[in-house]
Amino acid sequence: MTPASDSQTHMRRAIALSRLHMEAGEGGPFGAVVVKDGQIIGEGWNRVTSACDPTAHAEVVAIREACSRVRTFSLKGCEIYTSCEPCPMCLAAIYWARLDRIWYANTRADAAAIQFDDDWLYREVALPIGNRSLPTESLLRAEALTVFQAWDAKPDKTRY
Repeated sequence: MTPASDSQTHMRRAIALSRLHMEAGEGGPFGAVVVKDGQIIGEGWNRVTSACDPTAHAEVVAIREACSRVRTFSLKGCEIYTSCEPCPMCLAAIYWARLDRIWYANTRADAAAIQFDDDWLYREVALPIGNRSLPTESLLRAEALTVFQAWDAKPDKTRY
């Protein structure tokens, strides 16, 4: 468990990144840091508009930097501090990265109040596929399954 003063220091860094890069016109008001053993190993801020990348959310950018720095795809033993409750995409990335804990400042309701409606996406992904607003269909499953079968039989695969 991170001591309270360290936690506040890390959260203040995430908030500072959100303000600095929002004011610089690089994206929305979101910042994040990944911490391992009390040290920041990855920083990110929203770069959606400046990078023309809808996946360049602060949490994803911080995770990418941290993984690159420690040269692994698992951030087990790390925590993430984010200036806002993660959207569903970022939350999934945090789970995939195996982070131990999420600390957040603003809530998704706070984000919705300034026209970042992540709550809509939370509701949308919970719906059955046929009820979602984005038409989604399966195609060529039998062909794709042969690749999955090859992966399953591959003796030298790296599990993640």
